[in-house]
Amino acid sequence: MKILLAADGSSYTKKALAFLVTHEALLDANSELHVLHVQTAIPAHVQSFVGSDVVAQHHLLEAEFVLKPIRTFLNRHPITYRADWTVGSPAIEILKAAKKDKTQMIVMGTHGHGVLGSLVMGSVAQRVVAESDKPVLLVR
Repeated sequence: MKILLAADGSSYTKKALAFLVTHEALLDANSELHVLHVQTAIPAHVQSFVGSDVVAQHHLLEAEFVLKPIRTFLNRHPITYRADWTVGSPAIEILKAAKKDKTQMIVMGTHGHGVLGSLVMGSVAQRVVAESDKPVLLVR
C-alpha cells in the first residue's frame, strides 16, 4: 500500500507514525511510505527584507528539525520510505502529493480541535478529508 504521512513535527505526527508502524495491515514490508512536511511560505514583504538566502536556510532548517527524528525512527523499522518537504498551503500540497504519487491512503495526526476551534482556525485535516478522493486516517 502507498501511504502519505503528513508531518508537521507535532506530537500528533509522532502518534500517527507510531500507529502506522504498529499496524502491519497498513504498513508492512511491501508498503511505501511518503512522509511529507509542508511549511507555509514566508510573506513576500518579509522575504524582501531578510533576503531569499535567509528564507531558504530557514525552510531547510525547519524541514530538518521535523524530518530528522522521523527518519531516525523509520530507519529502525523494515519500512521503505522517503521523506520530503515543500513550501505552500499544507492542505493543497498534501492533496497534490497524494494525487501525484497515486497514494492509496493519507495519514495525519490531528490536534483534535473542537467544532468552534475548527470554525475559527480552520483545519488542514478537515480540508484534506473534505477534498481527498482517497481514504484519510486521522490519528489523535
